Amino acid sequence: MSTVTLEKIVRRRSQELYAKTMRERLSSFVGPLTVAVVCWLGISIGYNPVQFAVFAIAGAWSLAGAYVLNRGGWSGRLAADAALATGIEFCRKEIERRLDYQRRVLLWLFAPIVLAMGALVVPAMGNGFQKGGTLAKMIPFLSLAVLWIMGVFVIRSWRWKEFEREIEELDDIEKESRL
Repeated sequence: MSTVTLEKIVRRRSQELYAKTMRERLSSFVGPLTVAVVCWLGISIGYNPVQFAVFAIAGAWSLAGAYVLNRGGWSGRLAADAALATGIEFCRKEIERRLDYQRRVLLWLFAPIVLAMGALVVPAMGNGFQKGGTLAKMIPFLSLAVLWIMGVFVIRSWRWKEFEREIEELDDIEKESRL
């Protein structure tokens, strides 16, 4: 492979990684919005003080999560005249940023959503056991919630494999550039 072609590949790859990182960062704001909607739904249905406190904790946790996930993560773009080694290093740093982000997502984005959903569902399930019939009406929602939770973990495993592939590609490009 010629050096010019290799530089173009690295530059395009770094631009793709940068775009993916920015999309992931922007999607982190969906968590607090989801928690807000679930909390609003729970409060509008009727709540007790304990449930309200759990909603408040979930809301504060999700806002803190949006801050923690995005703190110091907004990286700059690769300069147009950057050398091949700089481009490879930029790609490696972008992958490390994305890995770090993915490590923190479960704690700061996923957990507050599950907490808010739990605060919404658990009291309704208690009423369903007492009154009968309500629990059967919740089965579609609970099924979707379980599928969503399983989907989060499946997508997470796919992303880990993608990170491994990207690191292997960078290693291959680095080896080729030394030849």
